[in-house]
Amino acid sequence: MSERNGLRYGLLGLIVLLLVAGLAFCVSRTAGGNTPAIAPQPASAAPTGLQSLAEAAGKQPGHRKLDIQRWTTAEGARVLFVEAHELPMFDLRLIFAAGSSQDGDASGLAMLTNAMLNEGVPGKDTSAIAAGFEDLGADFSNGSYRDMALAGLRSLSEKDKRDAALKLFDQVIGQPTFPEEALTRIKNQVLAGFEYQKQNPGKLAALALFKQLYGDHPYARSSDGDEHSVPKITTAQLRAFHQKAYAAGNSVIALVGDLSRAEAEAIAAQVSASLPKGPALPPTVAPQVPKAGVTHIEFPSKQTHLLLAQLGITRNDPDYAALYLGNQILGGGGFGTRLMDQVREKRGLTYGVSSGFTGMQARGPFSIALQTRAELSEGTLKLVQDIVRDYLKSGPTQKELDDAKRELAGSFPLSTASNGDIVAQLGAIGFYDLPSDYLETFLTQVQGLSVEQVKAAMQRHLDPDAFVIVTAGPTVPQKPLPPPTDKPAEQPLGVPEH
Repeated sequence: MSERNGLRYGLLGLIVLLLVAGLAFCVSRTAGGNTPAIAPQPASAAPTGLQSLAEAAGKQPGHRKLDIQRWTTAEGARVLFVEAHELPMFDLRLIFAAGSSQDGDASGLAMLTNAMLNEGVPGKDTSAIAAGFEDLGADFSNGSYRDMALAGLRSLSEKDKRDAALKLFDQVIGQPTFPEEALTRIKNQVLAGFEYQKQNPGKLAALALFKQLYGDHPYARSSDGDEHSVPKITTAQLRAFHQKAYAAGNSVIALVGDLSRAEAEAIAAQVSASLPKGPALPPTVAPQVPKAGVTHIEFPSKQTHLLLAQLGITRNDPDYAALYLGNQILGGGGFGTRLMDQVREKRGLTYGVSSGFTGMQARGPFSIALQTRAELSEGTLKLVQDIVRDYLKSGPTQKELDDAKRELAGSFPLSTASNGDIVAQLGAIGFYDLPSDYLETFLTQVQGLSVEQVKAAMQRHLDPDAFVIVTAGPTVPQKPLPPPTDKPAEQPLGVPEH
């Protein structure tokens, strides 16, 4: 939840806990498809609504079917490829099991290694690398998280541009020089970010939540490291971590675009050969179930952050579809969810409330996050817990289930709307060892779920008495909550603080 992308330095101001629910299925662009035809009306018949919507009701939505091809390179890198000739370009993404869960005793090591990839290669500094990609019309991207680290390339597929972009990309991922002056600069930026987050109650609460939830597990530590660990990390440690964690055998190569199978195989072989040689790293160990309880962080503010979490699921859990749908009804689907309806719409207690499962290599968190007026924080916390308890006891209604299925059916095509969307999906499928037909079967699984199946899955994985809770805000006299109404007397304070 508190991961950051790219170079991962700069100001840290967002609570990534609020992302949680839709990891792979809600993206930003629409896919093409056939619009349902409007049936002709007899002259004497008056239309009773939008005929196109009536005809669409109950029909399976169209979505982009992907022919995912898979193979393994000579060095052990797993490859997933989708041929797509609509645009004269390709997207390449490398996913390494090289996130902060592999930091060991040097918290922040994975983040700094990833951030330093494009700071220098033999004969080129960071400015020359950036100019090289820009001159070719190519784009390099990178990021580091708890489970994984990424490196990506978007380039034109024309052979001369493609070859030049790949040559530079191979240097960046396979031959980083980790220059000392760049490491000093990035450390200073990261340390400045740590100072800023001390003034961000949401960030402080999120850090404390992971510590309470995961204890001694690697997920407990911030993937950015901390102000004590980051200054001690050396270039020798970066080189050693790169040699081990960026090995071909520890990688997944996702490739989408205007390429033939033969061209894709050649690219994958070239990229794989440019990486250090080595096997996959051992997976993250399973965390221990934490003790439930409340931790408060005193912070001067008008609002209080409320964060609730318990251990959830791994990304390849067989109940993922049922839990995803169940959470959409509870709090993952925005307006219309039970949490949003009861906490915001009927009482005006918050600007927004969100819940969700974050599936990871080991059990990721199920979390709920919101802000509310400080004087109403205790009552709001109890209300949220009561809503969860009631939902787990009763399950969704048939109408809630049907509405959530329709919403997902409408948004699902967006998950493969662009090459960038597809390459992200391929990376997740490869990294979390999901079946090649995952995108085809997920929606079918969701549409076939019953109220009882969703209820049973939520009850298997959630316990209303198991929440680890962190609050951040001032200690003030508490007021009783307003009663529920369709027109709350007092609206939320507005945009959440911090």
